[in-house]
Amino acid sequence: MSNTADPVSYLDYQGRHKGILGWILSTDHKRIGILYMISMLSFFGVGVILGLLMRIELLMPGMTIVTPRVYNSLFTLHGMIMIFLFIIPGLPAVFGNFFLPLQIGAEDVAFPRLNLASWWIYMLGAAVALTSLFVGGGAPDTGWTFYVPYSVRSGTNVTLAVTGAFILGFSSILTGINFITTIHRLRAPGMSFTRMPLFVWTLYSTAWIQILATPVLAITLLLVIAERTLGLGLFDPAKGGDPILYQHLFWIYSHPAVYIMILPGMGVVSEIIPTFARKDIFGYKAIAISSLLIAFVGYLVWGHHMFTSGISDTARWIFSLLTFLVAIPSGIKIFNWVATLYKGSIDLRPPFLFTLTFIFLFSIGGLTGLVTGALATDVHVHDTYFVVGHFHYVMFGGTGMAFLAALLYWWPKMFGIMYNEKWIWRSWAFIFVGFNMLYFPMLIQGWMGHPRRYYDYVPRFHATHIVATVGSWVLVTGLLIFAITLFRSFKSRVPAPSNPWGGRTLEWTTTSPPPLLNFTQIPTVTRGPYEPAPTPTGGETS
Repeated sequence: MSNTADPVSYLDYQGRHKGILGWILSTDHKRIGILYMISMLSFFGVGVILGLLMRIELLMPGMTIVTPRVYNSLFTLHGMIMIFLFIIPGLPAVFGNFFLPLQIGAEDVAFPRLNLASWWIYMLGAAVALTSLFVGGGAPDTGWTFYVPYSVRSGTNVTLAVTGAFILGFSSILTGINFITTIHRLRAPGMSFTRMPLFVWTLYSTAWIQILATPVLAITLLLVIAERTLGLGLFDPAKGGDPILYQHLFWIYSHPAVYIMILPGMGVVSEIIPTFARKDIFGYKAIAISSLLIAFVGYLVWGHHMFTSGISDTARWIFSLLTFLVAIPSGIKIFNWVATLYKGSIDLRPPFLFTLTFIFLFSIGGLTGLVTGALATDVHVHDTYFVVGHFHYVMFGGTGMAFLAALLYWWPKMFGIMYNEKWIWRSWAFIFVGFNMLYFPMLIQGWMGHPRRYYDYVPRFHATHIVATVGSWVLVTGLLIFAITLFRSFKSRVPAPSNPWGGRTLEWTTTSPPPLLNFTQIPTVTRGPYEPAPTPTGGETS
């Protein structure tokens, strides 16, 4: 590849293929990021609708709009779509694909064709999973965790849904391989590891989890398929199998997957805060190293999902201790972000507003996680709505808000247009109020003993269910305003400058939207984006 990029925007480039083929057959990392974004936001919309239907069902005791069987399928599909099709791949596949090469000064990822293949594999896995709704025994009703022995005995179409999740894992692995190779081999001259943006550090940490942990899930899902089709006695206790073995195998992947979800979100926050605080990030190396520590320790804490499953007392206290230890690098990030804000020249723009929302909601999720990580309290709140509330504060309040913040932060760079900031503020008000109305009552319900995944409930939980259901309507209203505002920006076409926020990473040094090969020439990096500028009397300039 040459060092001189075509001045034509990647959006306007006319290559071998025209129209939609020019997108779905493109190996340009920016177009592939956009393909992922369109796909994932479409699935996210379906997941939101399913969640809304569940909340309407729970508005009143007894049957409201669906039967118990349909309700079980609703929460299974809601979890599958949100976890496997949106939350896990979301930030790395969309913003990692688009901005990783830009932030390290590369023209593309290391394996462009493999990158395109990963999107096609993602779409194939999604298609197979969604096909399970319409063939065989109908939509699976096991929950997104596919716990045995029910998942091997259920007459619903679990096999096809599990096959879809298995295929999706290959997309995740290929993306991780691509990112690690790109970071090691394609950094611009002068871009040392200690000069990489913090978003790149989190993508690097996440990619190792994708490569090392995802095969464990793939093997586990294959064993479930084998047991259902061949009648093997791997997990079913009636055939001599061990259901606890399944839980170990599932959570060995699925707890590190939590960090696949949240680490890139933390990277986004680490990019936005110094930009809008007009300050260098506090503790750059501590934040970078904490990302690696979260990824490493995250492999070792899966057993805290199994405190009530019958594991040994020794295993319980070891996993509990490790759970508290993994909170330390997360706490390092929180304290360093707050320290960066201290005495900063704050510019409260929409990306920064959603970033502050991330810190607030994720902190609630983290603190409630300590309740479930402690043995004495977890016994009481396990499998209650407390876990559902905690999970959503971490996943939606954390990863979801980081995704929205990243969308607002990089939208001008991706498409070269600005959005209406006043309407984004209004959408934020609905999202923030609706989110807490929806999920905070779940913490109260769980503390009161309300079990999760139940189709019905006793009257003493009616009031909190009303608040949560109304909150879901407020939240969806905010998300609709957010989406409409971004769509309307394509109609208004207010041009975006190259650097509307004053960011200091390399993507802000090129045009908006970027040219086909990202830069007119490969940049030479003389200092990191968070290092102070050299004094006028001497030193290098970047």
